[in-house]
Amino acid sequence: MNKSTAKVNIYGSDYVIKGDAQADHIEEVARFVDSKMREINRTGTIKSPLKVAILAALNIADEFLKTREDQSNTVQSMELRARRLIEKLDEFVPEDETELPVEHTNSPAISLFSQE
Repeated sequence: MNKSTAKVNIYGSDYVIKGDAQADHIEEVARFVDSKMREINRTGTIKSPLKVAILAALNIADEFLKTREDQSNTVQSMELRARRLIEKLDEFVPEDETELPVEHTNSPAISLFSQE
């Protein structure tokens, strides 16, 4: 896989980042991290960029873990609903039949193109 390279600026420092992702994605990630760091130190009271970076990393990790938990809960809920729907459908399908019966009627077929 080709490595992409992107020059980015995070919290006032320039970095050259190499990665498997496209350069525009690397730049987007860097902008996200930069915005989180600036959000953390909006008032400018934290003097150490390292402390700002650590707080930003903690906030990003918190958001990630909450999102992952929400996604997991959603998947479990959907799986449960799907199992319940399958159980309800199984109530209407006899176990010894794999196909639903076809209803036959004696009414003539209707053609949308007939001249009658």
